[in-house]
Amino acid sequence: MKTYDLIVIGSGPGGYVSAIRAAQLGKSTAIVEKAKVGGACLNVGCVPSKVLLKHGAMVQEIKKAGSFGIDTGEINIDYARLTERKTDVVQKLTDGVGYLLDKNSVALYEGSADVKDSHTVAVNGENIKADNILLATGSRPFIPPIKGLESSAYETTDTFFELTELPKELVVIGGGVIGSEIASAAAMLGSSVTIIEAAADILLTEEEEVSAALKDHLESQGVHIVTQADIKEVQDGKVLSTDDTFSYDTLLVATGRTPNTEAAANLNLKTGPDDKSIEVDDYYETSEQNIYAIGDLIGRYQLAHAASAEGIAAVDAMTGKGRPKLNQTDIPRCIYTALEAASIGLSEAEAEQAGFNVSVSRSPFSSNSKAAVDGDEGGFIKIINDKQHGELLGAFIVGKNATELIGEVLATQASEGTMHELSDVVQPHPSQSEAIGESAGLFFNQAIHI
Repeated sequence: MKTYDLIVIGSGPGGYVSAIRAAQLGKSTAIVEKAKVGGACLNVGCVPSKVLLKHGAMVQEIKKAGSFGIDTGEINIDYARLTERKTDVVQKLTDGVGYLLDKNSVALYEGSADVKDSHTVAVNGENIKADNILLATGSRPFIPPIKGLESSAYETTDTFFELTELPKELVVIGGGVIGSEIASAAAMLGSSVTIIEAAADILLTEEEEVSAALKDHLESQGVHIVTQADIKEVQDGKVLSTDDTFSYDTLLVATGRTPNTEAAANLNLKTGPDDKSIEVDDYYETSEQNIYAIGDLIGRYQLAHAASAEGIAAVDAMTGKGRPKLNQTDIPRCIYTALEAASIGLSEAEAEQAGFNVSVSRSPFSSNSKAAVDGDEGGFIKIINDKQHGELLGAFIVGKNATELIGEVLATQASEGTMHELSDVVQPHPSQSEAIGESAGLFFNQAIHI
């Protein structure tokens, strides 16, 4: 029987990063994958959705060029070729993961894993053993019990990116992050899009001003947003609610994801309050000693970079490195709709509840030179800080390149910098990052352009 220091189950961003980190620390490591190397993120999630959004953004840039005085003529979209490009990008990245596993001497087992006990995993009729086992099995789309859905054709976030024809009428059930991203991309490419959300609003996991700004922008793209919807039934080509009927040629069900816990089902691991996710301690060890869990399994942020960070923290803990525990508020939350959003840390309300003497600095991109040059003046930068010491408590950016801009605030916060250090940075001109400097200047009543 082959033995290892660590067996990782699942090769998504949490799993493969964990396996490589363990190998870097000199641990013999195996990884088990039942589907495709790279997991849901690379194959059917993060990467395909961002490729689609890039395609949509290119169409929007071409249209914008007309308002600048550059006439490009009629835009023709070959959606099948867009899907081919998506497949090529995914293949390149998954091949890269395979290369990295091989480079770091991580043994790859292709097949379904069955965790027998805290040291034994069965795969393809073979038992392998390890000192520790890390569960990184991710999640699958949750399908709500809507009448008629089971007998209707519909897409999930795991299948939507295989389409070879652009939907003419797309209905999205679910107004969360991934549903909103796909709606935004499809609208940019020319689809008629409707989002149907049962809750009071879309993007309710986000800070209030962020979600309001993104909703407004989606509506400006022509996306029809219906909230507090009471869906009664799905018929072929129609979604029926109490108040209206919505026709479609493509239906996307994007109502969240549920963790894949089957691999370790016989261990009866303690679950979280939702009875679905696996409960872990501060270092990602489950109720069973030597069994760890990360990513979508544990009911926290369902984000690729969160899973990677959790995996590294778990491996560091099991190998005795004594790394400080990962703070959830230090994980950036990103949304890649046409108008991007990126958030870190506490909102104003959360900071006040935590007892801070809160100050808020807000700088709109409408006063930013680079945004004016690019024709992308929507959005803002809002920094939440402690009034007494200038401690950075949170930051919320809405606008073009928001997911890149958040890095400057992250780096300042991680190095224990405050609004004092942030205001001392000489920002390049013209650049969007000048809005960060303006926000920092506001803290001292020294902003120039606001």
